[in-house]
Amino acid sequence: MVTATLDVAEAARRLLDQVTDPEIPVLTIADIGILRGVGVDPDGRVVVTITPTYSGCPAMDVIAEDIVTVLASEGFDASVEMTFTPAWTTEWMTDEAKRKLAGFGIAPPGSVIGIVDEVLCPNCSEATSRIISEYSSTACKRMLVCTSCGEPFDQFKAI
Repeated sequence: MVTATLDVAEAARRLLDQVTDPEIPVLTIADIGILRGVGVDPDGRVVVTITPTYSGCPAMDVIAEDIVTVLASEGFDASVEMTFTPAWTTEWMTDEAKRKLAGFGIAPPGSVIGIVDEVLCPNCSEATSRIISEYSSTACKRMLVCTSCGEPFDQFKAI
C-alpha cells in the first residue's frame, strides 16, 4: 500500500509541472515555490498543498482550479489545501525560476531576503536602474527603469 501511495503521489507531482502561475506563465508552481506538498489521503484522493506568495493573491484560485483540472484529466480525484505557515519567501524560488524570470523580462529578486544585491536590466543587462514605483502589475513586483537603455521593467520583490 505504501508503494502504491508513493507512486500515485509521484505521478501526480509530475503532472503538476504543467501548472503555471497565471500572472507569470513561464514559472511552474514548483519553480516559484508555492507547491508545498503532494500526498494521498486514506480514501486515495490526491491532496496538493500550496502556499500563496502573499495573502490575498488573486492567482491562487486559478492555480487551485488548474491543479484539480490537470490531475482530473489523468483520472486523479484531487483536492487543494492552502497553507499560510510558514509564509512564502522568494528563497523558495528555484535558480531556474530566477533565470526564467529574467528571460521573461522581469528582474528576479535579490538573493538575500529584503536586500537587492544588484538589479540587472532584463533588456540590456546593465546594473543602472531606478525605482519608479514600489508596485507594478501585481503586488509582488515593483517597477524600475533602466538608466542605460531607458526601458522600464518589473522586478520581482525579495520577500
